Amino acid sequence: MASPYEILGVDPDADEAEIVDAYRERVKETHPDQGGSTEAFLAVKTAFERIENGWRPGDAVPESDVPGAPTGTTDADEAAGPAEPSEPEGVRVEYLNYEVMADKLWELTDDDLFEKAADGGLTPEDYGEFYVRDSESLLEAAERQGYAWPFACRGGACTNCAVAVVEGEMPSPSSHILPKELHDRGIRLSCIVAPETDAKIVYNVKHLPAVQDLLLPASRFEASSSTD
Repeated sequence: MASPYEILGVDPDADEAEIVDAYRERVKETHPDQGGSTEAFLAVKTAFERIENGWRPGDAVPESDVPGAPTGTTDADEAAGPAEPSEPEGVRVEYLNYEVMADKLWELTDDDLFEKAADGGLTPEDYGEFYVRDSESLLEAAERQGYAWPFACRGGACTNCAVAVVEGEMPSPSSHILPKELHDRGIRLSCIVAPETDAKIVYNVKHLPAVQDLLLPASRFEASSSTD
């Protein structure tokens, strides 16, 4: 089985910046929106997490590397009892998939939108929560959790990764493609924003009419990146 370093395509003695750069490139290559697969995307995400957690050459690589998969327990683990839950790191974000919202005829302006989502029996891909760490964009946090959210340029130059902020503070940097009208309506580009407070967002809003006009086709992104 390939080691985490082999999956990211870096040497074991690579520094942190090289590992992060390799991770971001591999995430682009394996993302389902760019012609990759969910399995490859999750393998890259898991490899990066293992390196972050101190994995070194010579350490065992578990047979199952799927995030969220159940792990076995030993007699010592059972004797020790349940572990104390760790405090989540970062800012809490509750999310909902726009496609599911539209299918159920819910509206972004519904006061009880997230209450309905919480009671709707939705899958973790379509509704749930995660935490955004310091120096991490909303999109990067979603990917770290194993979610394949839409994106293209990753630089604020298109609306493929757009989200609607229903609640919370999520300011944008000055360099982005969004017109003032969309920004005032709470639309943000998940690749370049991060929440300053706990937030509720609807992701995958790229099919909203005004947002759709600024989408970047995957083929165009691939052509531009190949000349970098």
